[in-house]
Amino acid sequence: MELAIILTLAMIVMAITVIKLSQPDINVPFQRKSQLFTSVERSFIQLLEQAVGHEFRILCRVRLADVLAPRSQSKQAKAALAKACTKQLDFILCDKHDMTPLIAIDLVSNKSKDHKEGYKTQRDWFVSSALESAHVAHIRIKVKPGYTINDVRECIESKLVEYRKQKTKQPIISTQKRPTRPTRPLQSSRQPAKPDNKQVAA
Repeated sequence: MELAIILTLAMIVMAITVIKLSQPDINVPFQRKSQLFTSVERSFIQLLEQAVGHEFRILCRVRLADVLAPRSQSKQAKAALAKACTKQLDFILCDKHDMTPLIAIDLVSNKSKDHKEGYKTQRDWFVSSALESAHVAHIRIKVKPGYTINDVRECIESKLVEYRKQKTKQPIISTQKRPTRPTRPLQSSRQPAKPDNKQVAA
């Protein structure tokens, strides 16, 4: 009898334990970060805003897979997409009207307060090749003090040549009116000359 009671209590304890383990922990141990971006990122965002913010939307920390899409559904394309999901771009400049991604910008840092072991010092050829295949310009800018707004603007403008050409293309519309030509012979409004009686008689 006592053994049966002990087994029953043990089963109840096990059931309660299983139920607790299956339920999500409501008290998640998280706290808000004091800063969303590093000091280097914050400084560069300000430069970008002053340099090209009037013309482009600036997005930060964007996944490569959010910028590019595979051209097919092959196994190779799916594998490339999975790899793109693990890659992150520091900044994306988008057209201000339709949000088309135009330029990807990555910061490169050998050593800094925020990146002690270096940051993107080695070019990621997968990222560069993927962006190039999709005709999205890629700029790698080395982190260093002393950058001016003009420095950043000139660096970006060098990658916007094709974009500028497309924006300035306008359909050629001729304002000169073409002369209208009759589609059929028109009857003359002049009356036929009367025959000279004298000449006829001669």
